[in-house]
Amino acid sequence: MFLNHSRYGNAQGFSPGNTQSFFPGVRPRPVSTPPGIIEHIVRQGDRLDLLAAYYYNDARLWWRIADANPEFIFAGLMVAPEMAGGSLAIPKAKD
Repeated sequence: MFLNHSRYGNAQGFSPGNTQSFFPGVRPRPVSTPPGIIEHIVRQGDRLDLLAAYYYNDARLWWRIADANPEFIFAGLMVAPEMAGGSLAIPKAKD
């Protein structure tokens, strides 16, 4: 169902009974607390892709930062202007 090495590779699918008004989907994947977290103080103009590029040398890994901060329902809120001065957890880069 998913690409090889996808972070959703082990997520369970579901299909509601009435498929005419619903579409098949994917249940949320389990997210655990990553080891080796550092703290990043949010600055005006921060973006998750830029933070991922800085900490992981790969802008596509922004979702690792989102996973490490589950208190935010929408990832964009982590770097919203009103978050300036707040902190984000940045998980250690994978070896």
